[in-house]
Amino acid sequence: MKGIKKIHIISLVMITAAVVLLLSASKDMSTYATFAEADSSGSAVKVVGTLAKDKEMVYDPAVDPNYFSFFIKDAAGIERKVVLNDAKPQDFELSEQIVVTGKMQGNDFIASNLLMKCPSKYKDQEVSVRSDI
Repeated sequence: MKGIKKIHIISLVMITAAVVLLLSASKDMSTYATFAEADSSGSAVKVVGTLAKDKEMVYDPAVDPNYFSFFIKDAAGIERKVVLNDAKPQDFELSEQIVVTGKMQGNDFIASNLLMKCPSKYKDQEVSVRSDI
């Protein structure tokens, strides 16, 4: 009888741990939002878009090595300025697609995380940048 109770307790603990892991992982598997949805949300969202290469990118490490701003166009065609409080990633201009995680602050999107999908001769590569704000 004691062995059966131990197995039940261990099984219950393992099931609880699995549920907790699945719930925490599901928070990161959120869908992408547009800038309009980010503006109305008020919470952190992921926005996917393309770099607006005709707009100004600001990165001057001599002035502030942890300030990089650029513009991206989301899936709905809305262009917004994105501010990343981190260094400019290498080969940033070559990215095909950019995913930024963060919040709207006024008309600017303040990014806490940036993921770039870059073209490659052999396969697609993803480069991730995380900023601690």
